[in-house]
Amino acid sequence: MSYLPRVSKVFPAAGFSHEEIRRYGRHLIMPEVTLEGQQRLKSARVLAVGTGGLGSPLLLYLAAAGVGQLGIVDFDTVDDSNLQRQVLHKTRNIGKPKIESATEAIHELNPNVKVVPYPTALRSDNALAILRDYDVVVDGTDNFPTRYLVNDACVLLGKPNVYGSIFRFEGQATVFWAERGPCYRCLYPEPPDPGMVPSCAEGGVLGVLPGLIGMVQAIETVKLILGLGEPLIGRLLLFDALGMEFREFRLRKDPACPICGSEPSIRELIDYETFCGIGTPTAGNDVPEITVQELKRRLDGEAAFDLIDVREPHEVAIAQIPGAKVMPLSEFHQRIHELDSAREVVLFCKLGPRSAKACRLLFDAGFRKVQNLSGGIEAWSLEIDPSVPRY
Repeated sequence: MSYLPRVSKVFPAAGFSHEEIRRYGRHLIMPEVTLEGQQRLKSARVLAVGTGGLGSPLLLYLAAAGVGQLGIVDFDTVDDSNLQRQVLHKTRNIGKPKIESATEAIHELNPNVKVVPYPTALRSDNALAILRDYDVVVDGTDNFPTRYLVNDACVLLGKPNVYGSIFRFEGQATVFWAERGPCYRCLYPEPPDPGMVPSCAEGGVLGVLPGLIGMVQAIETVKLILGLGEPLIGRLLLFDALGMEFREFRLRKDPACPICGSEPSIRELIDYETFCGIGTPTAGNDVPEITVQELKRRLDGEAAFDLIDVREPHEVAIAQIPGAKVMPLSEFHQRIHELDSAREVVLFCKLGPRSAKACRLLFDAGFRKVQNLSGGIEAWSLEIDPSVPRY
């Protein structure tokens, strides 16, 4: 069975050194892989979008397996907060571009792999050119605009999209391939409202979880290259770490899908940030904001206002801004009566999205003297008081 036509055409030309034969020996003796299968792996080109929690195990295992060319799209730098889950990167690489850190780790593991770096954000004006020459695209991103962009580019180019996502203790994975099954838009026709789904930076993620989901993505990628088994096309694999439970849901291709349906309305890449509501009033910029510098001046001047921390108590135990009253967002609606609408109110959370929601609740309740702390306690630590821990 052959899943990837280009690989099938070029794999016979892939030769191996004695070192490679030794390295891949455990593959070569498998009747399902053999020398031919290893030639397919060496001939394959896989593009990883992101080198974070999912991209880390993915890239390490694809490199170890002998995938010949790994393209990497990432424009971020290594931060100490990444190391709890992004095992591709090392402490010595903090501050270094992730794409350099990833290339270093891949070549340390397998110098035979060709790494093609793309140190840029994936955008509508470069996605088709970047994805075009790859056999498989693996989505390891954590934001909705890029997920829709990767999906649409893969549909337009006829590429399989090996998808994964994680949050707290849960993960999911599937293979979107419009030529053989549903695409991402068939599952999620519309993005959620901005701020409705917390990011991992706001909600957290168990550090070992992306290792498991990233390895599922790596397995699916290898299966596609080798033409083996049953790929997760039309099947969504869900994993619950707390219950140690896997579940599977069947996915159907949507005949009315705007990009892979019978009468598609999307024939080129669009503005995905606008599509996902980024930069629109619902994204949070309808809420008046205050900078950490202005908040500091107000606190020093003993201005009459209420400073409200909407984080959960376990977060407050990590870091605080002195003088703040704790009113977690989870119980905020029931506690609005504790605030005086005649006084000015400044709200904050870790980064800003949750306190923006609290601001809107106050506006709906008739409050008008309300401001959201831009950047949250993270900005306070970075710009005002470095003794406040960042997390």
